[in-house]
Amino acid sequence: MMISGHLLRKLSSSQTNTLRRSASTFARSAIGSKQTSLIATPTVSEKNKNGAKTVPTRLPANFRHKSSLATSSAVDLNNKRSHQEEWMVNLRGGADDAWLVGERDVSWFTGKAPGNGCPGADANGHLRSLPLPNLSQVTRASAQEYFDNSWTLFETLFAGLKGEEPFYRPPVHGLRHPQIFYYGHTPCLYINKLRVSGVLDKPVNAYFESIFEVGVDEMLWDDMHKNDMLWPTVAEVHEYRKEVYETVRHAIATHPSLEDHGGTKPVTVDQDHPMWALFMGFEHERIHLETSSVLFRETPIHLVQTPKNWPPLHPSAYRSNPSSHPVEGEHYPSNEMILVDDDSSVDLGKPPSFPSFGWDNEYGERTMEVPPFQASEHMITNGEFWHFVASGGYRDEKYWCDDGWAWRTHRNMKWPFFWVPDGPQGSHRFVLRSIFKEIPMQWDWPVDVNYYEARAFCRWKDEQEADSTSSSRKRSYRLLTEAEHHVIRHEEHSLDAARKNVSADPVMVRPGEYFTRGHTGSNLNLAFSSQNPVNSFRPSHTGHRDTTGNAWEWTEDHFNPLKGFEVHHVYDDFSTPCFDGKHSMIVGGSFISTGDEASVFARFHFRPHFLQHSGFRLVSSDGDAPATNLYPGNFAGQVAARDEALANVQEDGDAAAVADNVYENKELLNMYLGLHFPTSGVGDGVDPILDHSGVPNHGLRFPQRVAELLVSLKPEHTNGRALDIGCAVGGSSFELAKTFDAVEAFDFSHSFVDTAKQMQQGEEMKFQIPMEADIHQEVTAVHEDGVDQTIRNKINFWQGDACKLKEYSESIGAFDGVVMANILCRLPDPVACLDGMPRVVNKGGVVVMVTPFSWLDDFTHRSKWLGGFYDPVSGEAMYSKDQLRVLMEERGFEKIHEEQMPLVIREHQRKYQYIVSEATGWRRV
Repeated sequence: MMISGHLLRKLSSSQTNTLRRSASTFARSAIGSKQTSLIATPTVSEKNKNGAKTVPTRLPANFRHKSSLATSSAVDLNNKRSHQEEWMVNLRGGADDAWLVGERDVSWFTGKAPGNGCPGADANGHLRSLPLPNLSQVTRASAQEYFDNSWTLFETLFAGLKGEEPFYRPPVHGLRHPQIFYYGHTPCLYINKLRVSGVLDKPVNAYFESIFEVGVDEMLWDDMHKNDMLWPTVAEVHEYRKEVYETVRHAIATHPSLEDHGGTKPVTVDQDHPMWALFMGFEHERIHLETSSVLFRETPIHLVQTPKNWPPLHPSAYRSNPSSHPVEGEHYPSNEMILVDDDSSVDLGKPPSFPSFGWDNEYGERTMEVPPFQASEHMITNGEFWHFVASGGYRDEKYWCDDGWAWRTHRNMKWPFFWVPDGPQGSHRFVLRSIFKEIPMQWDWPVDVNYYEARAFCRWKDEQEADSTSSSRKRSYRLLTEAEHHVIRHEEHSLDAARKNVSADPVMVRPGEYFTRGHTGSNLNLAFSSQNPVNSFRPSHTGHRDTTGNAWEWTEDHFNPLKGFEVHHVYDDFSTPCFDGKHSMIVGGSFISTGDEASVFARFHFRPHFLQHSGFRLVSSDGDAPATNLYPGNFAGQVAARDEALANVQEDGDAAAVADNVYENKELLNMYLGLHFPTSGVGDGVDPILDHSGVPNHGLRFPQRVAELLVSLKPEHTNGRALDIGCAVGGSSFELAKTFDAVEAFDFSHSFVDTAKQMQQGEEMKFQIPMEADIHQEVTAVHEDGVDQTIRNKINFWQGDACKLKEYSESIGAFDGVVMANILCRLPDPVACLDGMPRVVNKGGVVVMVTPFSWLDDFTHRSKWLGGFYDPVSGEAMYSKDQLRVLMEERGFEKIHEEQMPLVIREHQRKYQYIVSEATGWRRV
């Protein structure tokens, strides 16, 4: 997800030079400002209940730039550099840099300082993770302890950046924001999510809660255009963190939803509890503890330092003088393929009642059948992977899929990223980069690679065994699947065991300090700050080692939703944007995975080119891998497979979509022809409504009345064009053409649009009117008076999707008037349609929106409804008309009309639907 261009300005070279010359060209928040004038400002960017975003278009008036002295320091510092890069405009030098060099004192920590008084600290002051909180017994004290542990772990990590440069220097690959973003992002999320849940009623710093809100999920390995920004100073963000810490601490201490009567009556926090957002903030911070640690590991070594209270490396890291040419059995263990020969099944999914926080993708269910397979005893080691590197694996395209080879050549990769050359080119001598140090190469630690590198090794290994006379059988190697992973985990800590006994999920009861203990111990929850030899811990019941911890394992599964998946309203886009066939699931957790990441129920993912503390193990099987793929094939060719699948759908005329479209049936077409052309059949003795006392003829001509309402509201004349969104068979379009010079009309239904075109051409259109049971009367569709061929020729009918209105705007242009008749509550994403309105309506133009607000899950997922539900926090009834007004006003429209508009739809001669829709008019200001 990209940060909005309104929030962070990308700097051209001329802008950069201007900024170096003058301090007056860009506003910045004042350190320590209380921001009281921001609470009601329309410039705050935050997600509302249905996911829409208000984007700030200006900076608040009380924001001021830092002093010109700071900018002058930046000029002096940058002038000393041999070359300039745009991000360097953020380097101020002087005091802004000096306080960040060397060991941090207690003033660095905006919450609890690490040490013996901090939750999670051991006797030596080393800070590790606490167990994942049990949400069935939450007290204010326990929540505060976990908050302090999470907050201080994160700040201890960031005490490892030396000087201001590593806060602003973009990662070498350019695929993530600089660290200053993440330093401000985690506190920002606490505030924004606690506001969404109703715990907080105002921002701490509205500007910061805009620019630090949205992270980034880069689309491709060469997507490098997001880092040339002007960011706040570290001191400013540090001050912001102080305010956020105090705000969250106060909420924990005082919010009535956590009232525990002095700890004597713990509360239960479930997904409907307002403080679910608090625990979401904890786990979000822990995700970024891990992902930021990867960025630290990528940062030039002279820009990092080991924080005083950081957990120690695994003791094996201190071994010296490893061989530069590793030998199996001497420098790394042999890696036997172990058969899992029983057919088994795995029930995925976390019970909603399980008493820990979980992300939305963890909930739901799916049973996976797992046929027999073989998996390597442990993950592939640095020593095993060295032979792939030394034999030219990175130089030979035949081992790589197309996407993987494109990534490798683009990055000019010749060995794993965390291997640091330690000799002449071609000598294949390396040391190993940890988070803060370069250490001797550890040949028996798992290798850190991305998915593409792992799959290339599999192909190379296939070839090696095929050429080996000692190989007893030829295998085709692949990676593990999510289901197979759960088969080889320690059975005491399986999904089934955890469902029966909470403590069977070790992270619920073990702090990091004790995670390595016992026969199921592992390097997880920050027991150490590095990986360990793959044979350090005991194997599982299947004979496999490191099935949890040490390093994540890449899988063949696309990141996918389980059956029954539902988004959580507090964070409605955590998972869904990544259900795209472009993200690979990773399993098991790494040494720095804490909290929910270390849970047996965890389900995480990354793009296949992404660096993480992640490795892989070899798997082979006779049949297809029991993986879940959203598109054909696995990641070895998933881009091509996905594109081909989408192309086939388009070539088939969206056959699958048409098959699922409820509007593509003859009975409904007949019903709509009767609605749009109500006088049809009169000449054959069939009245629109069977004549009787009190006949509701006022409900007829609904499409025409919608068009007439638009005309009556007198939109300003700019180009004389009108747009009919969801035109169905065209009744409203023909009425609009009586007044407007040109009409664009589209509908999602292919048969509706074809019928409208036939009516436009004056072709005879016969349809059936149901009379009684199987008896029908065939009639001819008849236009209203005044709709001659000249009028009909003004209209352009076409098939389209109202949710893509913003996309269509570039080709269809803008209009004086727009009508939407009974379509809003039938869209899968109504806000997406509303987002396009400002682009298709001329200034002074009018939109007429008519809807009964009849929300149904069959058409619109509940998470996308504008209203029709109770607020999960306050219990207040949320009505669609109120939310619609907010959304339209945010998009630059004012409400100018409201009326209740009835319509009658005939089912048969004696049965009718009588509907009262709300018709509103909106003028673009």
